[in-house]
Order: sequence, then structure tokens, then C-alpha cells
Amino acid sequence: MNTFSNIKELLKTLIREHKLLTEMFEKRKTLSYKYDFALEMVDYDEERIRYLISHSVIRENGNFLEIDDQFLQFFEQTLEVNEEINTASINSNIQNVKENIIYYLKENNETRKYDYLRKVKNALRKIGNVTLRNVIDLNRNTENTFKNEPNYKVKKAKLENLDQKRIDINSLIQQTYYLVSEEEQTFFKSALDEELNRVITQLKLQLNECRHNLINIQRQIIEYLNQIKYHSGVIEKLRQIKYLKDQFTLRTDSDIDLVFTKNNDVLFEPNPAYPLKLSLEYLQTDSVAFDSIKKIVKKMQTTVKIKTPLAGTISNLYLQSNIEEEIQINLEEIRNSFVASGNNLFDFVIAYDYEKELLFDEKVTVYCQLISQYESSFNLTGQYSSQKEIEYALVYPK
Repeated sequence: MNTFSNIKELLKTLIREHKLLTEMFEKRKTLSYKYDFALEMVDYDEERIRYLISHSVIRENGNFLEIDDQFLQFFEQTLEVNEEINTASINSNIQNVKENIIYYLKENNETRKYDYLRKVKNALRKIGNVTLRNVIDLNRNTENTFKNEPNYKVKKAKLENLDQKRIDINSLIQQTYYLVSEEEQTFFKSALDEELNRVITQLKLQLNECRHNLINIQRQIIEYLNQIKYHSGVIEKLRQIKYLKDQFTLRTDSDIDLVFTKNNDVLFEPNPAYPLKLSLEYLQTDSVAFDSIKKIVKKMQTTVKIKTPLAGTISNLYLQSNIEEEIQINLEEIRNSFVASGNNLFDFVIAYDYEKELLFDEKVTVYCQLISQYESSFNLTGQYSSQKEIEYALVYPK
């Protein structure tokens, strides 16, 4: 197995084969990706595929290919589409923090002490980010399991496992709180600097958000499990009823007659019929009703001929063209006039000579429209005045 000699070589390879890797990543949930499809994506240059295989970017399985686990995990975590809940990484970072704190307290060299402090900060950042990512994945997996898993027994088992992972994440959150608040007070008091203080504050905010979300996830899982229990009970009863029905012993081995006697649901009632009398106006004017009448008449085999009445002549009044003029307010012109003036905008708008007479409320609307559309041309002073029970900002031209 070959390895990349430097970052430049790795990035160059990923960029060159981005088309193939993108296609394989989008189809990562399918069972297989054919070798022939990959050849087409690399313009039938087999050496390019062999290069990726030799450097463990992709794996070969017979006539199929798949992205290697380390690259697949990197892509999923970077793009935040990972569905696996990994509490071990949180615990590993907690242990990493504890180990580097011990090294820091025992170290006398300032350079090495700073290196241990930097590792502590990085581990604390990872704990917050990984915990928050796991909580998001837990919430998504809970909903997907309940909505998409067809097997009730598997669905129940998955939800119970997800609930256990919720408990594990909550326990790790408590451990982290205890670590930064009580357990290692000597370190955090002696090594506290501005950056470490920001890291701890951000970590506590993330953990607090995670705890609130875990409470909601717990309530959701309990509700889903109760629904599964109810539906599984209903299905079991239906199976028993079907078995008795197939054995022709449903009435003798069950109380179905008594249950139907006590049940007064509308479902078991016959559908009532309500006669509807249509108005003559509807029958004379509606085209659908007219078509129905013709069908009925045809079935009755009547000899009466139906003549469609002719419409009257159209009045000349409807044929005359009328022109309606509406005066529009030119906001651009008002703005230009205001910029050339020295007055405040509200007084200017109220006193402006419009082409048509405007009410006070309409002038206030013009004032608001000018500020909304031409804010960059105005100077909003932050001072206010009032007129006719309306408070307005004092705005002047820049």
C-alpha cells in the first residue's frame, strides 16, 4: 500500500478525481458501485483508478468499488452528513484533556507547558463540536427510525439503542461539566488565559444546548415507543381475529357480537340520503345542469325539441371605449427635490405640492416609502418628533 508523500499530492489527487469521488459519495448508501461506471468517470483511464486503489482512497471488491472508510468518514464529518453516533470520541477527548492537564502541571519548561495547554484547548473544542454533532445525529436517526423502519420489532430495538446512546451522551456531558468546573480547578486557575476562558465558555454553551435537546429527544423516544407498543397490540389482535375467522369460530370463541351491540359508531350506520331540490334559476343558467337535463331527457325518449334561446343584441354602451387616468406619485422626483432642500423629510413630504390631493395618512405612507427605498441618500439622526399623534424620525439629506 502506498501513501501520499505530502498534502500537496493528496489535494492534487482529490481535485483530479473529484468527479469520480463525488459520484461514489452520492451513491455510498447503495450496495455497490460498478468498476465499469468508474472507468467512464475517469475517461477510461484505468491507471487513475489503480492509483486511487494503491493509495487507499478507494477499495476494490471484485467488479465493484467503494470509498475507503477513512476518506468516507472524513467526507461525512466535514459535510455534516454522518449518521453514526460515536460517543467513544467524546470519552477519548475527555481522557486526552485529563492526560495533558497532568503533563502541564508536572512540566517546568514553558514552551512544552504551552504545547500541553494548546492540546487541552483543542480537545475541549472537539468535545463541544462532537457532542453537538452527535446530538443532531441522534435526533435525526430517531425520527428516521420511527418513520422509515417497516419492522416493528427492529424499530423498537433501534429506538431502545438510541435511547441508550442518549443516556451515554448525557453522562459524558456531566463528566465534562464536572471536569471543567470542579475536578481540575488547580489547572484551570493556574493556566487560565483569555483564549482558554473563551473555549470553556463556548463549551458550556454547547453542552447546555445539547442537554436541552436531549430532554426533547427523550420525550420523543418515549412517545415513539408508546406508539409502537399500541400499534403492535392492535396488529396482534387483528391476527387473532383473522385466525378465528379463518377457523369459522369467531362468534363462538370471542365476544364480537357483544362488542358490535354496544358500539354505536357512525361507521356502522347506513349512509343517509338527503334529497336536494335545485332552484329553477340554477337549472336555467348552469351549463352542467343543462347537460344533465339533456341526458335525462334522452333517456326518457321524449319527442320534445329543445330550442336554445338566442341572446339579445349587445347595447352600444358596452361597445364604447372608456379611458381612465390615474396619477402616479413619482418618488424619485420627490427624493431629488428633498435632497436639494434643507428641511427634514417629514415636513417636506407634508408640504410638497403633489399632482393630486393626498390625505395626511397617504403623505405618511409616502414618507415611509422614501426612507425604505432611498435610505442610503438620507441621514437618520436618531431624533424624533410628532404630529397628529404620529411619531416620526427626523431625516435630513446627506
